[in-house]
Amino acid sequence: MGKSTVAQMFEGAGVPVFDADAEVRRMQGPGGALLPAIEAAFPGSTGPEGVRREELGSIVFGDADALARLETIVHPAVGVRREQFLETNADAPMVVFDIPLLFEKGAAQLVDVVVVVSAPAEVQRDRVMARKGMTEEKFEQILAIQMPDAEKRSRADHVIDTGTPLEETRAQVEALVDKLKADLHK
Repeated sequence: MGKSTVAQMFEGAGVPVFDADAEVRRMQGPGGALLPAIEAAFPGSTGPEGVRREELGSIVFGDADALARLETIVHPAVGVRREQFLETNADAPMVVFDIPLLFEKGAAQLVDVVVVVSAPAEVQRDRVMARKGMTEEKFEQILAIQMPDAEKRSRADHVIDTGTPLEETRAQVEALVDKLKADLHK
């Protein structure tokens, strides 16, 4: 959908961003804090380079129990990092949580305002299929765990349309930042 690009635009507008995916990658990278627990739960899924994403993915994709086990390892650790981020940025007028599956994982109650980043289905498909190692099967699995875009849009407080040229998307982000800052002073 362009979520990471929009998060960078928020950062460019001076808003601190907590990127949950980036935190997971750090904690699963070389020497990462989650490696021992992940290796214990999924033997052979880690090495000196960190989590072996293809091996771990082949274990958890399509296996709800395995995915749930992985999530019980990852989610609490990300929650701790999110709290540390909030403490570090306590003086900021606003922060952004870049959280995948916000609604699906019940995390929407953690935030005051929900901004959904959305693009037309054909744009989304093209972007995802261009990722390294992406297959039609993986794409379908990703869609299967996500709430339909129309429902996410209806639940959002604001929608950023990323099916537009980058400068138009940036203008949407900057206008939203200005609006939210103005709302803080009401």
